[in-house]
Amino acid sequence: MKLTPEQVITLHGFNNLTKTLSFNMYDICYTKTEEERDAYLEYIDEQYNSDRLKNILKDVADIIGAHTLNIAQQDYVPQGASVTMLVSEGPIVEVPTEHYDESPGPLPESVVIQLDKSHVTVHTYPEYHPNGGISTFRADIDVSTCGEISPLKALNYLIHSFDTDIMTIDYRVRGFTRAADGHKLYIDHEISSIQNYIPDEVIEMYDMIDVNVYQENIFHTKCKLRNFDLNNYLFGYTKDKLEPGEEKEITESLKKEMDEIFYGKNIT
Repeated sequence: MKLTPEQVITLHGFNNLTKTLSFNMYDICYTKTEEERDAYLEYIDEQYNSDRLKNILKDVADIIGAHTLNIAQQDYVPQGASVTMLVSEGPIVEVPTEHYDESPGPLPESVVIQLDKSHVTVHTYPEYHPNGGISTFRADIDVSTCGEISPLKALNYLIHSFDTDIMTIDYRVRGFTRAADGHKLYIDHEISSIQNYIPDEVIEMYDMIDVNVYQENIFHTKCKLRNFDLNNYLFGYTKDKLEPGEEKEITESLKKEMDEIFYGKNIT
């Protein structure tokens, strides 16, 4: 939310507020056999390899107005990827290379962008139920910035970059900066809900729950797709291929999985 000219505040030095957007998404699939499960995980690994994740992070950096300085990336066997991208908030300035950490990245199945005193990370978590049936893909994206650039600008792009059944979104402003007169500022923009930054057409697609702690500048929104079409959760075939009674059983299994993830608890 951009301040009007009347709301612009003259700061004393650098804006030291840290604004962090955490975007957590789940894609859920029903895989009847071990072969289907392996094929689904292979598909996910191909769709979200280090090249694809690197491009997503580069777009995020562009959206929030950050400048890319350096990129390193790594794919892992059997699955997962890492990317490290160094960017800055201001114009690019030449710095001796010994000032950079040129390691291939963090732990497997992760992506990291480091901003000037800020960072953007992506971690991927493909997994499956030990007794078969449910397979899931989770991605965690954190966009943390210092200064005037806002990670909320990238939220709509992130939502559309992943095939998302469940979303958990957190936004927090930490620390403080000072006005020219020395007065502390603990937030420099207005916000009542993360939903303020989600387009109406996306809001209409999801059931949403807000849990906000306004006095601490902490905002939390959970989202679950409203419409359920079983064909969207079967990998490699459609529901007309199911045996009698399977459709109801699989539907109940998928909906229970989604509810457990959405509400954050096991349902018996």
